[in-house]
Amino acid sequence: MPGTEAPKPLTGKSVSMIFQKRSTRTRVSTETGMNLLGGHALFLGPSDIQLGVNESMRDTANVLSRFNSIILARVYGHDDIVELSKHATVPIINALSDLHHPLQTLADLMALEDHFGDLKGKTLAWVGDGNNVLHDLMIGAAKLGMNVNVATPAGYEANSRIVDITKKLADENGGKVFLTAVADEAVTGSDVVVTDTWVSMGQEEEYAKRIEEFAGYEVNSSLMAKANDGAVFLHCLPRHPEEVTDEVFYSEQSLVFPEAENRMWTVMAVMAAQLGKA
Repeated sequence: MPGTEAPKPLTGKSVSMIFQKRSTRTRVSTETGMNLLGGHALFLGPSDIQLGVNESMRDTANVLSRFNSIILARVYGHDDIVELSKHATVPIINALSDLHHPLQTLADLMALEDHFGDLKGKTLAWVGDGNNVLHDLMIGAAKLGMNVNVATPAGYEANSRIVDITKKLADENGGKVFLTAVADEAVTGSDVVVTDTWVSMGQEEEYAKRIEEFAGYEVNSSLMAKANDGAVFLHCLPRHPEEVTDEVFYSEQSLVFPEAENRMWTVMAVMAAQLGKA
């Protein structure tokens, strides 16, 4: 009805957001989303709390659990997420670690389902670094019955344990996993082409080396032409010109901005679900 306010199921709830690594989408989506749900978000950057300096992860988990309903953490090492979850008495949301980025995968799959509908039988091609974003995306895609093609340069392959998990999930859900070092091979016959930064935060000293070793992995019109008709492009942002050309990034094939918007809707859903309000 006109004038009716949206429900605010998390009124009186709060989320503490531990950020060891800066971010645009994670911070803005979580703060805005929690506000829309009626709750309050607290940003805790490296200069705001004692984490890892004068106070352990264990003690931080215990203290924040007494103040907040949820702890969301964007960290460098995945062990920090594990340590938080071990000692916290409230839900922990992994907003990024060096091994996983589950919130990004939810936004990506939402964008693809909005565009295609049922994803079973579709083929997703990854071109680039075998990193945390790939790890969860390949797991999520396999769970939905998608085929997963992955092209990474030698030495930049995905975590072998996560590849094994993905293959098992693909077998269970009617999909296939194909690994290669040739971008063209991964993209040929695909419905979705995905890439990410080649140089993540903390890897800046490797920039020149990585740019050289990722030669041939730029997503451009020529590479996209090898995908199926109607194929789309994803990038979790921020993007850099060596990863994808403007011609692709700003094309009608690109879903990068709906993908980015979905970071808010999906983190809202996760927070509500963790507190039994979904």
